[in-house]
Amino acid sequence: MPLWLKNSGRFLFTCFLLAMAGWATLAIFYSNLPSFLRPWIAALFGISSLIVLLWKYNSPRFKLGFLLVFTLVLLWWLTIPPSNDRDWQPDLKILASAEVVGDSVTINNIRNCDYRTETEFTCQYYNKTFDLSKLRHVDLMLVYWGSPNIAHTIMSFDFADQGIVSFSIETRKEKGEHYSMVKGFFRQYELFYVVADERDVVRLRTNYREAGKGEDVYLYQMTADPGLARQVFLSYLREVNGLNEQPKWYNALTDNCTTSILRHTMPYNPAAGFDWRLIVNGYVDEMLYERGSIDTSLPFTELKRRSYINPAAQAADQDPAFSQRIRTGLPGKRRESP
Repeated sequence: MPLWLKNSGRFLFTCFLLAMAGWATLAIFYSNLPSFLRPWIAALFGISSLIVLLWKYNSPRFKLGFLLVFTLVLLWWLTIPPSNDRDWQPDLKILASAEVVGDSVTINNIRNCDYRTETEFTCQYYNKTFDLSKLRHVDLMLVYWGSPNIAHTIMSFDFADQGIVSFSIETRKEKGEHYSMVKGFFRQYELFYVVADERDVVRLRTNYREAGKGEDVYLYQMTADPGLARQVFLSYLREVNGLNEQPKWYNALTDNCTTSILRHTMPYNPAAGFDWRLIVNGYVDEMLYERGSIDTSLPFTELKRRSYINPAAQAADQDPAFSQRIRTGLPGKRRESP
């Protein structure tokens, strides 16, 4: 083997081991160990790893020792259990649940918070029964709060005269806890399915976030037929019920608001395959446009411009007809209930 190729392979392997060491150091730092111990143990592991991998890189024995310690850290990290029993933020305290009997679905604890500001609100909950035969349409909302590359996703299911129910897949935060994208990779937040009225989960973002200016929200009416919509809706409800029985960890890469949509959709729609825009999800609307999953009668730039709902949402505010008003004039044709 040429010497340059051998050295290149050794360099790449060392970089891979350094990446593993960096991940494990952060996993320890953001773990459930006592707060006064975590920085010290993380620093000890990180410094020891650098010494082993950079100063003793020619010794397979040291690398084998590092891999053994890394494996122990990984196995320990994987055993950290999620919980439904914490001091949760008020809006994330109550889990929804669902009962399905034939075509009748009763959802318990649909959230409908009354917001005064982003952080001042009164949460109310209601139960509602939906007829699956009336499910006619699915809508996707993309919510931008900063970078155009990353968005939060919300799915809404339209039951015609019975109303609309929305699902927002989020982190379940404790009182005083704030979201950190870095922490989102390290089992710091449980997974939470907000099942809500659009006057709650959409209006919060259009009217109250970002110091009252609102985050940018785009609503796309999807072309999924009612049969597919039904299967995806029931998949969401199975996950909602499952989280009551067994909590799960949120992961910013593998189990977040957008990759979870793919998990609910792929079993019933083989065309819904993986795409890089499911990770850089600020462009997921472009992906859906290319696949014909949203209206394609307009050029994409025009479709996106006309799908912006903030002005309509801010005008509707607390109107009981909020969901209807934010859809007035949107591109796409909605199916009527038979």
